[in-house]
Amino acid sequence: MCLAIPAKVISVSGSSAVVSIEDVEYTASLLLVDDVNPGDFIMLHAGFAIEKVDPEDAAETLRLLNEMGQDTPN
Repeated sequence: MCLAIPAKVISVSGSSAVVSIEDVEYTASLLLVDDVNPGDFIMLHAGFAIEKVDPEDAAETLRLLNEMGQDTPN
């Protein structure tokens, strides 16, 4: 199973971006997605932005992922 996580784009430099997922920053390749700008939200999978997403959809996905993580036993 593959999982993509919503991430907020902090900065763009050429074909890569610095993105943030809950205050943790990562580098993402933008080779698969066009017209990405700071402030956009992307789906991040294995270091690649695979699509742009609506900010509300990104927030809801992160909320659901966090909720699922709270249900797992330690």
